[in-house]
Amino acid sequence: MPMSNALYKSMINTVIDSEVMDRIEPKLQSKSVKDTPLVRNFDKVKHQHALDYVCGRNNVAGEEHYQGNIENFIGVAQVPIGVAGPLRVNGAYANGDFFVPLATTEGALVASYNRGARAMSMSGGATALCVSDCISRAPGFVFRNISESSRFVAWCSENFEIFKDIVQQVTRFGRLQDMQPTLENNYVFINFQYTTGDAAGQNMVTIATEAICQCIVNFAPVKPQRWYIEANLSGDKKATRLSHQTGRGKKVLAEVVIPAGIVQKMLRTTPQKIVDYSAMATQGGIQSGSIGTHGHFANALTALYIACGQDAACVSESAIGTSRAEVTEDGDLYACVSLPNLVVGTVGGGTHLPTQRECLDMLGCLGKGKSRKFAEICAATVLAGEISIAAALSAGHFTAAHINYARKPKTDSEPTPDYCCSI
Repeated sequence: MPMSNALYKSMINTVIDSEVMDRIEPKLQSKSVKDTPLVRNFDKVKHQHALDYVCGRNNVAGEEHYQGNIENFIGVAQVPIGVAGPLRVNGAYANGDFFVPLATTEGALVASYNRGARAMSMSGGATALCVSDCISRAPGFVFRNISESSRFVAWCSENFEIFKDIVQQVTRFGRLQDMQPTLENNYVFINFQYTTGDAAGQNMVTIATEAICQCIVNFAPVKPQRWYIEANLSGDKKATRLSHQTGRGKKVLAEVVIPAGIVQKMLRTTPQKIVDYSAMATQGGIQSGSIGTHGHFANALTALYIACGQDAACVSESAIGTSRAEVTEDGDLYACVSLPNLVVGTVGGGTHLPTQRECLDMLGCLGKGKSRKFAEICAATVLAGEISIAAALSAGHFTAAHINYARKPKTDSEPTPDYCCSI
């Protein structure tokens, strides 16, 4: 289903237009480490941010701190957190060097992202840009026949402005941007598209859509026989072709050019080998029926979502998109990712929990006005992982890296593998 002109315009104007691009374009340029040295010392970062819960100096807060996040509370799952970085991001909202917290139990994962992040940073950093921002809820209505359902769609389309006013009455931050009716005989689906400020917005759009539906049921000249607040068309918590095409959440792009010398030194392969591997991996993704083609978006997003208080189930829809690699005219590596469905927020949900709050604060992404910054950091982190795994697979190092990192040492004296270059 193509994106409507109204939705596309409202989404793009929310994030970028020509004037905005003129202002932010200098931010998107690569920044040489010779001119702008990397922030390499994580100890300085720890001193700047109170990581008392992350580092175990404070105990996990009591049950009262988790109200609204959990029922039948008995304790917490202590998932280890590592950092990857420094990760240099040249974004419209995220601009600087970041140490990215990753919560995972998968050995080799943090080391791989660390390697990719360092290779990108030594190359001047990844350009990242959040280009659109919306979230949807899609109620469904059932009628006796096509005549009733068609009249219903016409009435709803005529009352869109009223629906917008209703939304503003029930939420401070949510705004209805567009609606897309789908008529399927006596079924009607309406995909309501919202912006939700700095919240991921799943609950916000549910409440707003409920208010709209109550208005519809009370005032529509044709009454539905029954209706449902979500009829499984929005793509909530699942990978869908519709979301891949039109986006649900924040759409973010990220790219980098890594000189051939850095590819050889830090990734232990060549640009051409990475491109050759990526070509076959893309074909494999097509053959498998993948929605989008990439290596492992879910690894970065799951680890980031858990560390930073996001709804981890949203990885099912966030981890779709595309990853590409090319050899430039100068023989360097160009790599990029496109993520159309990043469902992230920096307020609400689990972002206030003690450990998650500290992780967001470490990235400078806690609170209002930070969600697009966080989304750009997510995309750059995903790109780091795509580069590192493609390098390992292209060079035949993938299995050995997991043997080195994903097993406990046999003896206390067994050396720790080189973080940066082995994986």
